[in-house]
Amino acid sequence: MKINSAKFEISSPDVAKCPNSDKNEYAFIGRSNVGKSSLINMLTGRKNLAHTSSTPGKTMLINHFIINDEWYIVDLPGYGFAQRGKDSRDKLRKMIEGYILDRQQMTNLFVLIDSRLDPQKIDLEFMEWLGENGVPFSIIFTKLDKLGPEAGRRNINKYTKTLLSQWEELPPIFISSSIDGRGKDEILDYIEDINNMTIS
Repeated sequence: MKINSAKFEISSPDVAKCPNSDKNEYAFIGRSNVGKSSLINMLTGRKNLAHTSSTPGKTMLINHFIINDEWYIVDLPGYGFAQRGKDSRDKLRKMIEGYILDRQQMTNLFVLIDSRLDPQKIDLEFMEWLGENGVPFSIIFTKLDKLGPEAGRRNINKYTKTLLSQWEELPPIFISSSIDGRGKDEILDYIEDINNMTIS
């Protein structure tokens, strides 16, 4: 798939304020500092479409970007940022859960995982929650450029083994790097395949 246009449309404080549209939405989520904004910029070929920050937990709203005037990329707030107060964490959790469970236009949720880390409890529990609620999701391992090929394979194999101890089968898995563009074609082709099946 070729992305010809990618534009920021709106930031929403909750699911009720999201665009009144029937277009497919592909949402991206992950722990704070997993490289979400960088990945969105890499996929769209727009350097500053999603704002990147060295400060974890910057995204506090549901951000919609319209792609080729046909479908949306949705940038969701990161989870698991411990330095936020309890009220702030609860508010974010409600916002994220409200979007994921109630937004009918959400076609697929991409869960981003830092390929350098061992399986983290918070990610595993989040994916388990998605499974329990029947949410369609895929996994994108990020920051593969930070690892050598062998270390990257080893880490991902370890992660998939952990997942298979909880799941009968794995969701679609992609590997990516916002630095060298790895995974871009595979992820966009996957989105295009779903769009072809669902957009008349």
